[in-house]
Amino acid sequence: MVRKILIIRFSSIGDIVLTTPVMRCLKHLNPKPEIHFLTKKSFAQVVSANPNIDRCIFIEREVEEVIPQLKNENYDLIIDLHHNIRSLRVKNALKKPSRSFNKINIRKWMMVNLKINRLPDLHIVDRYLKTVEHLGVVNDQKGLDFFIPASKEISMQQLPLALQKGYIALVIGAQHATKRLPYLKLEELCSKINLPIAIIGGPEDVLTGEQLEQIDPGKIVNLCGKFDLFGSASIVKQARAVITHDTGMMHIAAAFQQKIISIWGNTIPEFGMYPYMPGNKENFRIIENKSLGCRPCSKIGFQQCPKTHFKCMNELKTDVIIEQLNELLH
Repeated sequence: MVRKILIIRFSSIGDIVLTTPVMRCLKHLNPKPEIHFLTKKSFAQVVSANPNIDRCIFIEREVEEVIPQLKNENYDLIIDLHHNIRSLRVKNALKKPSRSFNKINIRKWMMVNLKINRLPDLHIVDRYLKTVEHLGVVNDQKGLDFFIPASKEISMQQLPLALQKGYIALVIGAQHATKRLPYLKLEELCSKINLPIAIIGGPEDVLTGEQLEQIDPGKIVNLCGKFDLFGSASIVKQARAVITHDTGMMHIAAAFQQKIISIWGNTIPEFGMYPYMPGNKENFRIIENKSLGCRPCSKIGFQQCPKTHFKCMNELKTDVIIEQLNELLH
């Protein structure tokens, strides 16, 4: 009998949110297993409020710093949803039964480098769940989870007056530049949205947010760098709709069953990481340039376009984004 399970996923925000159905569906087993989650401390907010996780274990730098306490837990099973050298070190040290997520890296390489599509027509969440199906775990089709502590919720009354009667959340950040709309496209998009706009991003997006706010300070509010992850998630949760790149906040928006415009640059939804909302797929729209032979040029992203033209983003039509947004809103 499996009484205690260690789940490993070190990063990042979106990838960890995408693991949440695994924990929730494991808790449907009888008896319920005790679930521990191992990740980097920088992602503590993604998991710390999740009631389906009994204990979170955080790494500051290296996995070796937590190996002694992991050994003391005497796990029955390790579910490795990261499957890299670092997670292998954990499994080798604990010497417990384990199941590992298939990252299909060879198939991704074929798609990126040879443009041969052997990718499974399966969302990554369903592939994560395959690692626990031998336990009798069944997908409950409830989608993703993201939990905000009540003390961290941002009420509409706490937001600037311009946003208090409803707004569009525009998430401008992404780890890699080739996943982000160029500034001029963002500017064009903001000028065409006829509702108040909350600009969401991290400290690294503050300057871009300030520039966008200057287009129409009465309509556009820059909130970049002003809230932690919980606060930003709360603002996304209350928006009338969310426009976002392929980034962690897109998956948080999906956890709230939000209306989502998902904008894709050099990566592709076929990698299996589009908004996961089973039974509610009409709530999101994919915006991408499907006419390019060079796309995808990476399974992750670059700091600049390898071909310098950046057509995957530069050729996207903001009128199409507005059209799709209006369809979602009405």
